[in-house]
Amino acid sequence: MFMGQYSHSIDEKGRLIIPAKLREGLGMHFVVTKGFDRCLYLYPESEWERIAEQFRSIPSKKEARQLERTFIGSARELEVDKQGRALVPQDLREFAGIEKDVVLVGILNKVEIWSRDRFEETTGDGDMDEMAEDMADLGLVL
Repeated sequence: MFMGQYSHSIDEKGRLIIPAKLREGLGMHFVVTKGFDRCLYLYPESEWERIAEQFRSIPSKKEARQLERTFIGSARELEVDKQGRALVPQDLREFAGIEKDVVLVGILNKVEIWSRDRFEETTGDGDMDEMAEDMADLGLVL
């Protein structure tokens, strides 16, 4: 299970240090793909296989095919080097607006990679009371 936030930067070659806590769950090989809200998702291989099984079982409707092309089609396998870095492909960095400063966020079964600016715009401080109401509407209780 992934949780927590980590601030890092991508070097000029597109390499990102994957924090040790996150590497424990991701392993040395994992998958990166386009995520919702214009961030990137990192999945351990085992979780990626579970997701792929779900895609294999859905009907081949137009919307499903488009999601497959975007989500599966943009996916890449990444490998962590001896310094704990992974090379994030240029097209995925452009999709997420990642240039230098990033935030990695552990979200249960995946890790999100955000451009720091986009992360701050998207999350802000947030109104915890409003979030609590939204959570209750979803059936979530803390």
